[in-house]
Amino acid sequence: MQNTYKVIIIGSGFGGQCAAINLKKRGEDDFLILERRDFMGGTWCQNAYPGAAVDVQSLLYSIESEPYDWSQMFAEGKELQQYTEHVITKHGLREKTRVKSNVKQIEWHDHEQLWHVLLDGGDVLKAQFVVNASGPLSTPVYPNFKGRDTFKGKTFHTNNWDNNYQHAGKRVAIIGSGASAAQVIPAIAPDVKHLHVFQRSPHWVLPRPDRTFKPWERKLLKIDPIRRLARSAIYWGLESRVIAFKYSDFALKQIAQREALHHIKKQIKDPELRRKVTPDFTIGCKRIILSNTLYPAYCRDNVTLHDKADGIAEINERGIVTQSGEQIDLDCIVYSTGYDATDGVISYPVIGRDNTRLSDVWSEYPRAYLGTTVPGFPNLFIVTGPNTGIGHTSAIFVIEAQMHYIMQAIDRVQKGNAAAIEVKAEAEEKYTQFIHTEMDKTVWKTGGCTSWYKSKSGHVVAMFPGFSYTYLQMAKKFKQRDHEIVLKKPVDLPRRPGKAKLKVVEAA
Repeated sequence: MQNTYKVIIIGSGFGGQCAAINLKKRGEDDFLILERRDFMGGTWCQNAYPGAAVDVQSLLYSIESEPYDWSQMFAEGKELQQYTEHVITKHGLREKTRVKSNVKQIEWHDHEQLWHVLLDGGDVLKAQFVVNASGPLSTPVYPNFKGRDTFKGKTFHTNNWDNNYQHAGKRVAIIGSGASAAQVIPAIAPDVKHLHVFQRSPHWVLPRPDRTFKPWERKLLKIDPIRRLARSAIYWGLESRVIAFKYSDFALKQIAQREALHHIKKQIKDPELRRKVTPDFTIGCKRIILSNTLYPAYCRDNVTLHDKADGIAEINERGIVTQSGEQIDLDCIVYSTGYDATDGVISYPVIGRDNTRLSDVWSEYPRAYLGTTVPGFPNLFIVTGPNTGIGHTSAIFVIEAQMHYIMQAIDRVQKGNAAAIEVKAEAEEKYTQFIHTEMDKTVWKTGGCTSWYKSKSGHVVAMFPGFSYTYLQMAKKFKQRDHEIVLKKPVDLPRRPGKAKLKVVEAA
């Protein structure tokens, strides 16, 4: 069984799929995708909770070279899963994937000039290049409430929804009120006996301009020039939002925030409930939720929204005890408490040159050149790494932008018959300074909220502080001066007197 590859891709979601497709387009077939679960597909195959849907228009939330016959403007989870399966099958990626293969550690072996990838169970695979595409939203977070493990009812995270559990007629609590919760709440509220929503802080909510495509529209969108034009119109419309996020406080507060306040007033009549759902920070500081159904769900007689003042004091075997001392008996507790998307960008240990640990390099906060490469870690590429998140457009657009850089880097090694490529420390430092200087101008830094966009250090490390088009141009323009090429080590043969050793590192 083969154990050494040119490229190992960790993760089979859209990041892994894009990496594999780009390698195949270059004629490179010596790669393996590792997937820790027993199925492929990433986010939309894993997140099977009720109401799951994307918050970016389907035409844009898709791989550019892989159009699809979408049924509606904002695709729901089932259709996104079908699209994922379509891409996997079309490109034969299932045959290039090893499932049930959880990465325990990766380590660079300089004498071999290869990465060693250690899997659960003890298997070790080797690769010249590693592309980490495990994704930033793959490690669920469970708050450490007092007595959390004593509850005798059903418990799960939205990331691992138990579809065998029958929630109808049950007393259910959802902890969290972010993007996933905003989809689950309206989906299950009509069925449960009573739903308690525990909100740490509210999010701004805007109307969701969704609709089902008519048959004639779907036919038109199958015509490639029309599809491209529609996709481009959506892209530039969304791209304009950066003007508000970064450059126009007026656009945020007087346009977007006013629309959100109007949305509250239109859908909620109760003054106390309005107070609970109205944030005290500038819109955009946290992820904006698009929903037409969340506020009506809060207004149901069988739904209770608990704000921070009436939050969780502890969990016991019967359910939840609130800060006011009320005992709430429950059959099920659902954690919709997000992911470790900043300090936990990569969930397994990464050991680079000179036994350098990525966790030590990132001890203050995660950082990477173009959010993709780190000095001291040759031939390692991080898909959706630090500061590549996007708050206004499609994450797949940024993933595809990263592929321009990753593939150019690999090409330079291959064409130069070299061993490795590594970004220079001064190039990464300059890029990181640029990112955080620009970040100071954004609502994510100045909006007055606490969000998962920030690391424990207070740095915003999830988001790119500007236009996605700017990032694309940066990724396309490969800067040779920012990198070093590591030559292949010479075969250890007896040397004639007077012959000099070959250099191992040279500027690219």
